[in-house]
Amino acid sequence: MKLGILSDSHGQHQRTRNAVQLLLANGANVLAHCGDIETEQVLDQFAGIQTHLVFGNCDPDWRVLRRYALGLGVLVQHPLARFACDGRTFAMTHGHDSACVTAALNEGVNYLLHGHTHVCRDERAGATRIINPGALHRASEFTVALLDTATDALQFFVVA
Repeated sequence: MKLGILSDSHGQHQRTRNAVQLLLANGANVLAHCGDIETEQVLDQFAGIQTHLVFGNCDPDWRVLRRYALGLGVLVQHPLARFACDGRTFAMTHGHDSACVTAALNEGVNYLLHGHTHVCRDERAGATRIINPGALHRASEFTVALLDTATDALQFFVVA
């Protein structure tokens, strides 16, 4: 499976659309958005695509956005999502709540996905690989990531 990872759209629905199309064109079967969505127009980009998401610190109306996302068929778990793909375990949070990060690391998941910092990250903490795809707003380059769960290969892509 190839997992497309996005974060920090901050209402930029056209850039999010470009990011989704880029990830799908590169083989993503499932998407994960790590929060700071802000608008329904951003959520519209995930309609019909298997997508996991959490909300971030810039999503004060997350309950309204959650209802809308669920109506599109988006899988919402907030503030800490957990899912499995190809026998690997994932936790996903926005990254601004250290308790969620600590909980995920204590669970020993294979992957922890987060956003918030607007900076790409790929490192390990014990057995857990921590990935931040970067951001689609307020960054020197707008980036997303693609993880091949079969090979553990991670690629970062610049989004126009």
